Amino acid sequence: MKKVVAGIDLHGNNVVIGIMDQDGKRVAHQKLECDLKKILQFLRPYKKQLEKVAVESTFNWYWLVDGLRARNYPVVLANPAKMDQYSGIKHADDKNDAFFLAELLRLGILPTGHIYDEELRPVRDLLRRRMGLVHQRTALMLSFKSLFARTTGQALSLQRVKTVTVAEAQELYQHPANQLIAGLQAQHVAELTKSIKKIEDVVLKVAQRLPYYVKLKTLPGVGIILGLTRMALR
Repeated sequence: MKKVVAGIDLHGNNVVIGIMDQDGKRVAHQKLECDLKKILQFLRPYKKQLEKVAVESTFNWYWLVDGLRARNYPVVLANPAKMDQYSGIKHADDKNDAFFLAELLRLGILPTGHIYDEELRPVRDLLRRRMGLVHQRTALMLSFKSLFARTTGQALSLQRVKTVTVAEAQELYQHPANQLIAGLQAQHVAELTKSIKKIEDVVLKVAQRLPYYVKLKTLPGVGIILGLTRMALR
């Protein structure tokens, strides 16, 4: 039985699957909805022949990769960011995109990414959300500092801004407009701090059960937050 490989070009509401044999011959292709049952139905006749299935790493790959792996399909995650050197082979339509993945897979030159542990992936995503919230909070605090510097010629530390209450923020100014924006920013900073803390508490409970997190904490300069971040990037 001749072995085959499959490339799956994944989009927000559909997938295109291309199946190719070891000689580079296109065996079959199909455009389907993002429905795991329909995808499995299409792949089923080729399952015993399939050496590997390449799924393009897009924003929504979790459900497809996890679903295929749960049914013992040999899945690899294709890294589109590393495919520039082969861009001359690729054509600008979904069918050829799927076969392009299959061709790179057949030739053994498909750039791949790491399929992160399914159980820990939501925890990693939580840390990503935390990072986004930290960026929002920092932007608000810098804006607060800037307003204070413009209106008073003085400076506030970020630590002071992080802990200032709404009432304290408003008392810094006489103009109602400045009082309003300062109060709102102080309120938002406080709420973001609460959200960040909730995420850290949940992630820390998981991290403390992982031996490599405990080892990370033994490194000089690696504290709770940096350890969690490094854990997420492993």
